[in-house]
Amino acid sequence: MKAQTKSKKVNRAWINDHVNDTYVKLAQKEGYRARAAYKLKEIDETLHLVRPGQLVVDLGSTPGAWSQYLRRRMSPKGAAVGELNGTILALDILPMEPVEGVTFLLGDFQEPEVLARLEAALAGRKADVVVSDMAPNLSGIASADTARILGLVELAIDFAVHHMKPEGALVAKVFHGGGYGELVRLFKETFKAVKPMKPKASRDKSSETFLVGIGLKTPRQSA
Repeated sequence: MKAQTKSKKVNRAWINDHVNDTYVKLAQKEGYRARAAYKLKEIDETLHLVRPGQLVVDLGSTPGAWSQYLRRRMSPKGAAVGELNGTILALDILPMEPVEGVTFLLGDFQEPEVLARLEAALAGRKADVVVSDMAPNLSGIASADTARILGLVELAIDFAVHHMKPEGALVAKVFHGGGYGELVRLFKETFKAVKPMKPKASRDKSSETFLVGIGLKTPRQSA
């Protein structure tokens, strides 16, 4: 009973924090599906990654807040509907409510057949920017969770290497803890510039952070 009571208190505290969260209120006011939109917004406004006319791939897109931000950023008037100057391809293992102008693919990015569908949607084009908010379901077993996190980020890097323009950028969610140093090393081996970022919208208590890789190295450079 004590454990259950403690759990209820924790849940109530989380709900209270969530309801009173500045970014949750802002998301509701501005029509974003999740506060996560402001994480990508801050990264983009700091580094100037996304521009109208680009091809952007959103991995782990559901519920769609990042796609919403991208859609507005690539609209001539910053609107959530209407004209869109560019292409946004989104993919997730979970269904996503449509975002106007965004092409959504349902499936597991780790499966070759799903990756093939995404490649088909690219139709031979290279992405200007790849953003990845992918995160695995965590088991609580540190070694297993670290391997899952590493695996997803490595897939995002591999996708960028093969399907992104040489001067493009990859934004990937990672977590501090086991494996973080290895991911930083992998980013530095792959990209000319690597910038770790912890946006203000990312909760202080969360171990999540973001790595941004800009400009692909040639194989000779990364050797």
